[in-house]
Amino acid sequence: MVQLRVLNGSRAGTAFVASRFPITIGRAGGDDFQVIDPGVWEQHLQLDFQVPDGFRLRRLGQGRASVNGTEFDELVLRNGDVIDLGAAKLQFWLGEVRQSNNRLRESLFWLALAGLVIFEVVVMGGLR
Repeated sequence: MVQLRVLNGSRAGTAFVASRFPITIGRAGGDDFQVIDPGVWEQHLQLDFQVPDGFRLRRLGQGRASVNGTEFDELVLRNGDVIDLGAAKLQFWLGEVRQSNNRLRESLFWLALAGLVIFEVVVMGGLR
């Protein structure tokens, strides 16, 4: 997952989590992440995941955008990059990883191991 944190503008302090790609960022109601700030165009940017490069940000149309102060047409994002999109600033972050609950698997493993030890003790006791 990827997070786009809004650093300023009308949605400052909020975050957008993307779990499928590509996504569009812009002013249009149909954009996946809607940013309604001055200088933001409809379908302003597109964020996609490409192997092996990573997360690729592409400028759509004529709207201006920069990453870490450098204008671009297309580039690969790194964790923490700041995207200037019109008057809005977004920060690109890899999403938090959630650890799955493995209690059932761990319990079954330890029960199987205990069963194996008991079986070996019974077999070794029977050989005497």
